[in-house]
Amino acid sequence: MSETSQPPTQLRGVLVIEQALATMPLSPGVYRMLDAKGDALYVGKARQLAKRVTNYTQIARLSERLRRMVSETVTMEIVTTHTEAEALLLEANLIKRLKPRYNIVLRDDKSYPWLMLTEDHDFPQITRHRGARTRKGSHYGPFASAWAVNQTITAMQRVFLLRSCNDSVYSNRSRPCLLHQIKRCSAPCVGRISVTEYGELVSQARAFLGGKGGTVQQALAREMEAAAEKLEFERAAALRDRIRGLTYVQGTDTINPASIADADVIAGHQIAGSTCIQVFFIRGGRNNGNRAFYPSHARAEETPEVMAAFIAQFYDDKPPPPMILLSHELPEQELIADALSIRRQSFDEGRSVTLAVPKRGEKHDVVAHAATNAREALERKLAEQAGQGQLLEAVAKLLELPAVPQRIEVYDNSHIMGTSAYGVMIVAGPEGFDKQAYRKFSIKGPVTPGDDFAMMREVLERRFGRALREGGEKAPGWPDVVLIDGGAGQLSAVRGVLDGLEVHNVKLVAIAKGPDRDAGREWFHTEGKPAFQLPPRDPTLYFLQRLRDEAHRFAITTHRAGRSKALVRSELDDIEQIGPSRKRALLNHFGSARGVRMAGLSDLESAPGISREIARRVYAHFHPTGA
Repeated sequence: MSETSQPPTQLRGVLVIEQALATMPLSPGVYRMLDAKGDALYVGKARQLAKRVTNYTQIARLSERLRRMVSETVTMEIVTTHTEAEALLLEANLIKRLKPRYNIVLRDDKSYPWLMLTEDHDFPQITRHRGARTRKGSHYGPFASAWAVNQTITAMQRVFLLRSCNDSVYSNRSRPCLLHQIKRCSAPCVGRISVTEYGELVSQARAFLGGKGGTVQQALAREMEAAAEKLEFERAAALRDRIRGLTYVQGTDTINPASIADADVIAGHQIAGSTCIQVFFIRGGRNNGNRAFYPSHARAEETPEVMAAFIAQFYDDKPPPPMILLSHELPEQELIADALSIRRQSFDEGRSVTLAVPKRGEKHDVVAHAATNAREALERKLAEQAGQGQLLEAVAKLLELPAVPQRIEVYDNSHIMGTSAYGVMIVAGPEGFDKQAYRKFSIKGPVTPGDDFAMMREVLERRFGRALREGGEKAPGWPDVVLIDGGAGQLSAVRGVLDGLEVHNVKLVAIAKGPDRDAGREWFHTEGKPAFQLPPRDPTLYFLQRLRDEAHRFAITTHRAGRSKALVRSELDDIEQIGPSRKRALLNHFGSARGVRMAGLSDLESAPGISREIARRVYAHFHPTGA
């Protein structure tokens, strides 16, 4: 295509890029192409910025996808870096944060759980940790899931008898708990073990988590033999049980490779333009679990390119291990290794990171196992999407929609007589439930007890009011169908709310339970047609029921969590200058907030840790008239 025959929008995009090139250096850095709203279309890195960006002005050599990107570009931004490795790290960070439409994007915003041994107590606690490291302790991981770290903690308790209770529970124990009875804790809370003996258990646990399980096992075997020789058969039996537990935990096979100490195994598989990347976390010779990822990318992207982008973004917020085993050779593999080494140093985890594609031996077997998992996971996902697509087509036909719905939103609420009231929104689409799009709405009210519609009105006004401010139906996440629990009255009321917001292009559906609230005999109410029922075994009925039930489940769990949080609060929280320590002192002395409320002034003054001024303040709070 000649320059004169280029579409005007592409010419404008080329002019924007050429203007940016006039002042663009040849140094390493990152460039961003932005659209008219200032959103990132594409983020890229380069060893020589000007040389790399010049390629976008040669429209005839670009793919149709990149031509569209250039046509939407209205401005460019660049950031220079000292090295290309630093540019790669910055590029990964920006892609993960901005999620540009034309990049390969890892859509994973979850933090990973770690195992933590605390270091701020005479008897360290073994526990699960997620998020910022605000407490002093040693961290081991990451683990693929909470289940994986919980399994490891259980195994560690059996072998090393470490406490898992928090410090508050520990300090208030008067006798051993059930974990001691089932031989999973040494009961330091009641003095069943000394600080020195417990410290030895902690040292053994650290050695095990550091990959020295064999050394620990040999030491336990020697202790067992010595105890037997001294005729301390009960202690020898306890050590024998610990050795058995350690042997079970250290069982070696493809899942727990003996020759790999600390590594991540990353394998990719691609079918019909969709890619699954499987990651196995191996630490200390143990498998910490695995997880499947499905990066968003153009259909033309090959597996090595997808894996390279994935790896850079995956380690943006976590330390990479010293070795990463891959199923494919990556483009710019040495550069990625250099960048990950910089990332590892920033976490004070060591120096270099090695990327390797093993060809034989146990490492090859582990990668092959991960590749098989990637293939099977992708096949399952595609099969589920195919079934989901058929159900959405049936919904489109049932509701007489102009096209297959891409986003269905379902709303529900939960409360007890108007208290701890929450509304929720769940989302479903071609890939099933989109749990990242779920939303909770704490009802601000005021709400009359039992007025479910007032809650629904507030939820819809907040949800669609914000959507309208962000661009309306052209904004990402605009629904095709809204499903509510109720009958014709609820449908009419919701339509009134949306009409008030001038939202007219959303299909509303109300689903009401049948006689005696029987599932399977629901009535469906929608605009433009009389109420109807579906055959009891209709797949579309099951699908719509599942959407409603998921919204109800999410509403109940959200309400319970909010209610539990509210119950933790006490009447004492409303008193000025009553912090956690004074609150604890009052509750420990009087037994409950009610006990504090019923106490006399002299009783409050005699409570440990409570001064006369604070006692008067507490008394005045509960007796404002001085009675």
